[in-house]
Amino acid sequence: MIFGRSERGKPPVEPVTLKILVAGGFGVGKTTLVGTVSEIRPLRTEEVLTEAGRPVDDTSGVEGKHTTTVAMDFGRITLREDLVLYLFGTPGQDRFWFLWDELATGALGAVVLADTRRLEDCFAAVDYFERRSIPFVVGVNCFDDTSRYPAEAVRQALDLDEGVPVVLCDARERESAKDVLIEVVRHAMVYAAGPSESVAT
Repeated sequence: MIFGRSERGKPPVEPVTLKILVAGGFGVGKTTLVGTVSEIRPLRTEEVLTEAGRPVDDTSGVEGKHTTTVAMDFGRITLREDLVLYLFGTPGQDRFWFLWDELATGALGAVVLADTRRLEDCFAAVDYFERRSIPFVVGVNCFDDTSRYPAEAVRQALDLDEGVPVVLCDARERESAKDVLIEVVRHAMVYAAGPSESVAT
């Protein structure tokens, strides 16, 4: 357990920990986002893509990708002395989805990363969080070689509820990635407050 610094004569503060999942399709930038914002060297379970995986790992659109997450990515951000955020990046391929239930336990909320070149790859993640009533934000990872679409166009393409935030981001840029995480926390607070609070905000 991580303990914050204490002033002389005062006991150390045991921080509140928040858990956020980073989900989405294969090659969408989950590992990159976790690594970009983590204050520690992120734990990664990356393995090299093999010839045996070709029939199940669709790399069209992400031909330059040579590794894949097989369990999870893990990172940490200390927001305050008494508040720590844990990030868990989920594996993107169907065959690793059995891990999602374990990772989702106790999660405050989630980021569903989307790539407009392969938007259908994030359908499963959106469906997963909707079915389990876990608040989530869609982060559209704006790759250099992709067309840019307004957030509202992405919302319509994914058939999202009006209350689900859609944020354009660059998973490689720390401030951009942080903005997505801030939106997740904000959305989770509104979600937890219920419909009446949502209308008021």
